[in-house]
Amino acid sequence: MALYEHVVIARQDISPQQAEALNDQLKHLIEEGGGRVAKIEYWGLRNLTYRIKKNRKGHYSLLALDTPSAAVKEMERQLSINEDVLRYLTVRVEELDLELSPVLARRDRDRERDRERRGFDDMPA
Repeated sequence: MALYEHVVIARQDISPQQAEALNDQLKHLIEEGGGRVAKIEYWGLRNLTYRIKKNRKGHYSLLALDTPSAAVKEMERQLSINEDVLRYLTVRVEELDLELSPVLARRDRDRERDRERRGFDDMPA
């Protein structure tokens, strides 16, 4: 089996729960095809660089896959007919990176920095 990284962008007007449900559908398709999903990261609603089908934002998700190419083709076929999906990209990789992606790592650093700032602001002088 081959290793892939897959990013999908869903429409801005679906809920985060619907975006997560889309990820679950993709996981089910891959597992039906004899593969496995090593990691799913939901990056949330993010700004697009340019409008896509009149959308300025999109729900981003990253999947790390260990699956046969036939399962990837079926997943991409399903995504191409799904009206909620704006774009998707599947890239074959040499090895899967199971660590936190830079997008989520930066978000965690920003949250930690905000917590530290709030903690210092609450202390009396």
